[in-house]
Amino acid sequence: MSLPSDNRRRTPEQRHEADRRGREGEAAAAMFLAQAGWRIVAERVKTRAGEIDLVAKRPGLVAFVEVKWRARAASLADAIDERRLARVAAAVEMVWQDYATAGEDIRIDVILLAPGRKPTHIENAWMPFG
Repeated sequence: MSLPSDNRRRTPEQRHEADRRGREGEAAAAMFLAQAGWRIVAERVKTRAGEIDLVAKRPGLVAFVEVKWRARAASLADAIDERRLARVAAAVEMVWQDYATAGEDIRIDVILLAPGRKPTHIENAWMPFG
């Protein structure tokens, strides 16, 4: 059996390194959001549908945030797509009521990160409920 053409099979070392970079990216995104007035209420929320990187709140709003880090800024355009956002949306549908109270709006945001580049915050990247 041959490897998939996109070489998705990783060694344990590669998976560990990707996890480490992911955690660093999530920490940088959390700091970016905090500086913008958000309060981080959860990190790495795991569900049967997938993982939500960050849950952030500000008055009247809860954002479920997908964080994407790439080694090169040129790769950011390919970091997020409809399939990935649909997976995040499915995870959000399972837990949103654990974080949002009556009267709070919810949304899914994306933060794109690359070395030497300011974070890109995409608000309302996906609207799973309508």
